[in-house]
Amino acid sequence: MDKPLDVERSLEIAQTVKSKAKSIFENAYKAALVTEGATYVQGFVVFAGSPFKPIEHGWLELDDCLIDPSFQHLNRKADQLFYFPAQRLTVKQLKKAIEEAEEDYPEDDALPVYGKMPYEYYGDLMLGGKDYLNAHQAAEAKCKELNKPKSRDANELN
Repeated sequence: MDKPLDVERSLEIAQTVKSKAKSIFENAYKAALVTEGATYVQGFVVFAGSPFKPIEHGWLELDDCLIDPSFQHLNRKADQLFYFPAQRLTVKQLKKAIEEAEEDYPEDDALPVYGKMPYEYYGDLMLGGKDYLNAHQAAEAKCKELNKPKSRDANELN
């Protein structure tokens, strides 16, 4: 069962963490730190229209809903967004992963977190393991469904 996006809470948390358009994963990380019971999720978001492909994205999952601290930057209504989770981390796991990434690769961004190697490569995206690949494929299928060319009515062709 898909959980609904809680728009009101998403906007509220976005304001609290000072959500930035180009900092999707950092927005989700900061939101996870201030949201009790949250699970940090990475995966893909899909909607009809440009860019006509899945967008790598981060959000939060609670028992009853999703919270997207970057929702306002997507410029879509909640019912137009489709989320495909690839990886879920508790706040404790997330903090540990960031700490390790900062230690091991101080010159690189610690987010997004891709899990354990080996990574799979897909086009110009570096993905985590099979879960990322599966989520990307499901998101891609939904994107194609949402962006199907409109079939023309037979009467229109005559």
